[in-house]
Amino acid sequence: MAGSRRKSPVEAVEAFEAIEPPRNAELILGVLGVTALVEALGVLSGSEVWLLGLLVFLPGTASALCTVRQTAFVAAWTTLVVTTTAVVRNVDADRWLDRLLLVLLTLALGVASVYACHRRIGREHEMFRLRSTAAAMQRHILHPLPLLTDDVLVNGVYEPLQEDRLVGGDIYDVVASPWGTRVLIGDVQGKGLAAVGAAFAVIGTFREAAHREPTLTALVDALDAAVVRHNSYAENTGDDERFVTALVIGIDGHGEEVQAVNCGHVPPHVLHEGTVTTAELDSGVPLGLAELALEPTIVSWFAFPQGATLLLSTDGLTEIRAADGTFYPVDERLAEHLDTSPTDLPRALYEDARAYAGGGGSHDDVAVLTVRRSPRH
Repeated sequence: MAGSRRKSPVEAVEAFEAIEPPRNAELILGVLGVTALVEALGVLSGSEVWLLGLLVFLPGTASALCTVRQTAFVAAWTTLVVTTTAVVRNVDADRWLDRLLLVLLTLALGVASVYACHRRIGREHEMFRLRSTAAAMQRHILHPLPLLTDDVLVNGVYEPLQEDRLVGGDIYDVVASPWGTRVLIGDVQGKGLAAVGAAFAVIGTFREAAHREPTLTALVDALDAAVVRHNSYAENTGDDERFVTALVIGIDGHGEEVQAVNCGHVPPHVLHEGTVTTAELDSGVPLGLAELALEPTIVSWFAFPQGATLLLSTDGLTEIRAADGTFYPVDERLAEHLDTSPTDLPRALYEDARAYAGGGGSHDDVAVLTVRRSPRH
């Protein structure tokens, strides 16, 4: 499974930066080899000049793989070989126009290849700058895992649906507040930049309100208000309104129970002493829809003893389907991964879900977190 792991956004940027053109020696050997092959085929077939047309593909190939200088070398070499062969070889005198057109075509394609290579490298550099900026932004928007506080250690995986989009609609965060550690996991309805904007609004408010609000209910009310404000702005700019399913958990070092407010999100699972249980929580409405709720925000409690592992996920995991349309059985698969360490469990579960779907993966962003209690410093 480890060999099929997708790169994280930051790893993708580093891999992009690591892509290098072929070495000059490799390039020269390759060009000479192709030239010799074409010449040999020309001699054997008796059509030396006309088979040289095959060489015009060399500059085009170089423009996609090489530097501008390397592409210019290949174009010059190809033009030289075609010109020399067309002039020196003994062919019918009345075919001089065909030979001239072949030389001009080779020269034109060489110039076009150099220009195309220059444009390609310019686009790659611009894309690298954009992705580097986006990766730096992601480090501040979605903090890299693992995350450690005095109360918990959080590991996990985050996989956007689109690999070229560094941040999707799934969100998570961990804040060490005066009232213990607050953990957030959520899923913005919909996709695209508008969904990302709502995700930013929730994360920013969570980081600020988690230090200000002493209760989870007040914290969730602040998050709901942030989504409402975002929707108001989106409506004024012609974008769609969004709601956000979310689960907010409060954990401290006192007792073996934790608080949770579930806003229409996937309930957490607790792995402890060889068993898997699903926490029974009162489920409220998603963030942004509190005005439609018939009851106020409710705090639930569930057991999270020392040594247990708390698994949080978004519906990108639970809604993965096999080829026959059946959903990924999270509870059943978790029972098969009880011996997997909490550090490796999120990745193992995600890869198992992708294999269950036949390698097709998910049709949504996926976030999977494991939470373990940590001793206070």
